[in-house]
Amino acid sequence: MTIRSFKRGVVDIDSNIRWDKERLDGKSKRKIKITESAEKVFSIKGFEKTTMQEIADEEGIGIATLFRYFPKKDMLIVAVAVNILGRYFHAFQTIAQLNVSSLEKIERLFDYFTSQLNPENLGYTQLIEAFESYAALQFVPLDDMAKYNDAHREISDVFSIIIEEGKRDGSIRGDIPTGDVLTSIINAFSLFSRKLSLFENIPHLEADVVPSNQLAIVKSIFIDYLKVR
Repeated sequence: MTIRSFKRGVVDIDSNIRWDKERLDGKSKRKIKITESAEKVFSIKGFEKTTMQEIADEEGIGIATLFRYFPKKDMLIVAVAVNILGRYFHAFQTIAQLNVSSLEKIERLFDYFTSQLNPENLGYTQLIEAFESYAALQFVPLDDMAKYNDAHREISDVFSIIIEEGKRDGSIRGDIPTGDVLTSIINAFSLFSRKLSLFENIPHLEADVVPSNQLAIVKSIFIDYLKVR
């Protein structure tokens, strides 16, 4: 083999690797765009009433192309839910990295969940609540449900950092099981905020207390419980 032919072979390999990477990157971007389009349609029509054709139309692709990326609607439903959890993960990660006490980070998490009642966030907050209800009513696990569970674990791993700081920095009471208490409080506040988000979508329903005020009251109770006395 000559040096020239050897170099040509190396160039061909590099070109093939680069082409494969570009192809995979393009496929990944297309899946993300399809997922975003699906989220729009699911937010309007719900999971059960939405058809794959409607999602294909929203994305501007043929139905056959859609099925190549997502062979089943349930796989697309899970992909939308995982995408939403990615936003929660980013928020948790950002808060965990702040140079403040553990107690202040918990307050920031409360504020983040309260912000999910804002109009710009309400749609996907309601969608994740609807997804978990939808998944719970299935007789068998949804296709790709493991991906949703993995996304949940990633969020839990980030929250574990805040828990460990709470055990060390002295901003949270030391006479309570820190990990169990913080996990229970955050889960309770998250679930409550998401449940209140559903009320925002019920026409003519008047709450005794404005949802954001309810969350502020619950936040105050939890923070007071956690503070060092």
